[in-house]
Amino acid sequence: MADNESPANESPPEDEGDVVLSELDDGDLLIQMHDDLYDGLADEIIEGVNILLERGWEAYKVLTDALVEGMRIVGIDFRDGILFVPEVLQSANAMKAGMAILRPLLAESGAPRMGKIVIGTVKGDIHDIGKNLVGMMMEGAGFEVIDIGINNDVDAYLAALEEHQPDILGMSALLTTTMPYMKVVVEALKDKGLRHDYIVLVGGAPLNEEFAENVGADAYCRDAAVAVEIAKGFMAKRQGSAAAAELAAQ
Repeated sequence: MADNESPANESPPEDEGDVVLSELDDGDLLIQMHDDLYDGLADEIIEGVNILLERGWEAYKVLTDALVEGMRIVGIDFRDGILFVPEVLQSANAMKAGMAILRPLLAESGAPRMGKIVIGTVKGDIHDIGKNLVGMMMEGAGFEVIDIGINNDVDAYLAALEEHQPDILGMSALLTTTMPYMKVVVEALKDKGLRHDYIVLVGGAPLNEEFAENVGADAYCRDAAVAVEIAKGFMAKRQGSAAAAELAAQ
């Protein structure tokens, strides 16, 4: 056998660039998980979540330090035009793979959430890519998300609000012919005296801030990353007001 030949049964050398997650300390593992989330590597995220849990991390800490922080980085680059929808969907799917492990553990522990949102596309509209992305980004930011799907009429929204008692109602539309239905929903909330119970966010390609104001929504969200920022801002105000009211009552 020539000097430059290898035995037929000899495995090729391991790529020196390969990262063995289990060999990383906690800090380096978090950084690597943020990178893997950015790259949409679901298997690596699953492995990383399991490693942290095996090391005794609480599920809520894994959620906030690994997944939420990683998706925050994704959201910034999406907002700034560095990442685009296909890449963000990959990141969000990787995050969902990690959440599948954490969700039952979080439920058992009663861990706090950022807030709760009911989200759905309005009556007559069957487009859902933007809505799905918002939902995944919201979950990645620590919100509990109830996605009621597409083609929702007033009764569907009201039923979901009554059942789930969310903090936020999110409505989406991609068609100019369906976007006026958002006003129908908001007016129904007013008629029932429920409008101030919920933060109402609207989004979709044909919408703008003026439209959101005209239909009586609290804010227009031009994309998923902005939706997360706006939702977190409203929740901070709501939680701050609740805390102030509690102090005043003491």
